[in-house]
Order: sequence, then C-alpha cells, then structure tokens
Amino acid sequence: MKFGTSGLRGLVADLQGHASALYATAFASHLLGTGLARSGDRIFVAGDYRPSSPDIAATCIGALARAGLKPINCGAIPTPALALHAMSNGCASLMVTGSHIPADRNGIKFYRPDGEIDKADEIEITRIAAEMNDKIVDLTPGIAPNEEREALELFLSRNGAVLPSAALSGLKIGVYQHSTVARDGLVDVVAGYGAEVVPLGRSDLFIPVDTEAVSSQTIEFLRAWAMEHDLDAIVSADGDGDRPLVADEAGTPLRGDLLGLIVARFLDAEVVVTPVTSNSGIERAGSYRVTRTRVGSPFVIEGMDRARAAGEAAVMGFEANGGVLTQSDFVVANKTLTGLPTRDSFLPILATLFLTRQQGKPLSEVAASFRLPVATADRLENFAVETSSALMAYLRSSPENLSTFLATLGDVESVSDIDGLRVTFADQSIVHLRPSGNAPEMRCYVEAKDDSSASALLDKGLSLVRNWAITQ
Repeated sequence: MKFGTSGLRGLVADLQGHASALYATAFASHLLGTGLARSGDRIFVAGDYRPSSPDIAATCIGALARAGLKPINCGAIPTPALALHAMSNGCASLMVTGSHIPADRNGIKFYRPDGEIDKADEIEITRIAAEMNDKIVDLTPGIAPNEEREALELFLSRNGAVLPSAALSGLKIGVYQHSTVARDGLVDVVAGYGAEVVPLGRSDLFIPVDTEAVSSQTIEFLRAWAMEHDLDAIVSADGDGDRPLVADEAGTPLRGDLLGLIVARFLDAEVVVTPVTSNSGIERAGSYRVTRTRVGSPFVIEGMDRARAAGEAAVMGFEANGGVLTQSDFVVANKTLTGLPTRDSFLPILATLFLTRQQGKPLSEVAASFRLPVATADRLENFAVETSSALMAYLRSSPENLSTFLATLGDVESVSDIDGLRVTFADQSIVHLRPSGNAPEMRCYVEAKDDSSASALLDKGLSLVRNWAITQ
C-alpha cells in the first residue's frame, strides 16, 4: 500500500481487512493528534461501485468508531459530493475508491475538515500506520447512520445553480453511465438545464474508465452512440465521479486540460494551477497567470494555497484528466459558487456544454477554436514499478542516455524534470514519460503539430519504453 497522485492505492487483496482498518485508524489518530478533530466528532464515509468498496468502507467505519470518532455513511456518491457535504459540516471524510483503475485494485482518499489532505498529511499518516502495523487491529466492520440523500442533494443543488435556467435547452446529450457513481446525478443535472438526455451503457459490473487515456473500446462505443442517437455531445466520469469525460458530436473525446481551460474562462479565473502534463498552450490561451506543478491533486492544492496566501484572488486549478478544483469563491449565474478544493467532474462538463450552447456550433468546432497544440496520452498497463524506476534512473543518469534513447524521435532541445521527464524536441514536439503514482503503469504524454504526428509520436514513445523493458 502507498499514496500516489490522489490517495492510497493497492490491490484489493492487500487493502481489504488489515490495511483498510490500519490506515483508517492512522487517519483518525492524525486528525485527533493535530486537533483537526476531537473525540466524538463526525466523520463521513462513502465509496464507489466496485465490488470491494462496501466491505472496505464497513471496515473503515468500524475502525473509525473504535478510534473515537462518529462515522456517518454516505453510501455510493461522487467524491466531490462527499467532500462538499463533509466540508459544509466542518468534518473530515474518507472515500473508498480506486478511481479509474481496474476492479482488482482499490484505494482510499482522505479529507480534512478543510479539504483534501496534503503530502505532509500523507507522510504523517504513513508514519503512524507503520508504527501500528505490527499490532493487532480489530477488523470488525461497523454500521453507521446514513446521510447519502442529504449529501447528494447538496451536491446536485450546487450544480443546479452553476448555469442560468434552461441554459442547455436544444441540446441532445448522451450520458455514458457505465459504473460511475456520478451516473444518475449527471442525468438529473444536465436534464435540469433543459437538455434532452439519452442514458447510455449502464452497467452492473465495474468498468474502469480512464478519462485521461480513453481506451479504444470506449471510443468505439462513444462514436457508435453519437451516430445512432444524433447527439450533440456525450458526457461521463470516472469511477468516483471526480474526473470528467466529454466527447463531441462525433464521439471523439476532448482533452481534459481543454475542459479545464474552458472552466478557467467560464469563471474568469485570475490564477490557474495545473500540472506539467497539461497542454503547453494553456499559458497562451487566456489572461490568467499559470503555475505548473507535479502531477496529483495534492500538488495542485498546494499551488492554489500558495496563491491565496500571496493575496491572489479568483484561484482555481485543474489536471490533465479534466478534474477541476476551485480554491476561491466565484460568482456564476448571479450566485456564489463556493470553493471546492478537490477534483470535480460536473463543473467542467456543464461549462463545456454551456459554451457549445452559447456559440451554437458543433462541439468539435468549439474545441478547435482554442487552437491548442495537438496533445494525446496513453499508458502501458501492468508495467512493473521496478522496471519504470530503472528506466527513469537510466534516462536521468546522463544527457547522452536520454538523447540516445530518444534519437529516433528527434533532437532534444530542452528537458523538464518536474515530474517524470518532459522532453521538447527541436521541432517543438514533446514527449513526456512518467510512471504512474498510484498504479503499475508507465504513462506517455505527447504534443505535436497535428493529429497524425501526435498519434505517431505516441506510438513511437510507447514502443521505445516497451522495447527497453523487454531487453532488461
């Protein structure tokens, strides 16, 4: 078990039982020890639809109660809905989810009363868990009062006030429901703004949808549905509903960082915090100031906190997966949208659909009008952490190693080592190699002058990594 870009992740076989009780107890100890919670305070717990989540959540509820807190069960709701409900009550929370990764893996996201934990919290929780690891931990599952309805109503009410009344009337929108906990809420919110909604692909089996590296099979589904139902767009989210998926009228997914850019303009943001993996054209696409960070919501939150501490206003952030975080309050539709410093999929979906409705153009044309460099990404799954670590160490060991490894792609002009290795070539194309922070995967991000060049560069980049691993 280890913390990655967002929360604790690991195999279900490792997380169920001892580990989930251990880390829930360590989290409670951290809250009580730092004064972030007092004995008897409420703490909210929810989970996604993967098969292992209810069992892990029950184990956590039992552990939290024995640690002196009062758990409240929020059922299966989106992570931003849980965070909003807990923060509105001044309480900590815990979300059982593996987000977009397969069902044989799961995880836990932790929230203080003021929002998502940071890296310092992760270090302390890990330290406490290590000290407790050899002790016998009671694994008895717990039962808690249920506030699923209250939490979901608060979240849907928030999103029902983001746009003007009937703002999406005239649009026909597909909602790919699969197994995301956001599936019913998305239907209700989009329909509430006057759009005709077509629910699609609802599944009782857990389907891991990665909104940052959309699978070819998912794209086939989206394109077939777009044609069959004559849709203006298709929207969806990952397993726990904090990363959006938006596809245009042809079923082609939009980049998550484009969705974040649309939100920045929609909110009239003054400061945008985003990881180094987001499109290099973001800085030129608006009047805001951009801060680049490592990949992961804790780093984005850290950057937003620094901006606020420096006296900046209208601060927001987003990740390349499209999840949007708001640190400041913003005025939208003549109402105040309070800050929610955790990833949210609903705001970028609504802002993008609203822009399409305002411009009266196909979503593909709206997306193209931003004129961002063509960017795409994919990953090698089941790529051993040891192998990715060895590759990165080799590439970092000397400029000659890096240049030789990438020689077939072009001449290296510059290198960024903020998170992974982001290489800009003489023709201004980009290849960024980065091991996943929470799964045995190697990710590759590329930018190029056009679609065909970007696709070819991505294939070559992944092939170089794959071939290197074979030779080891």
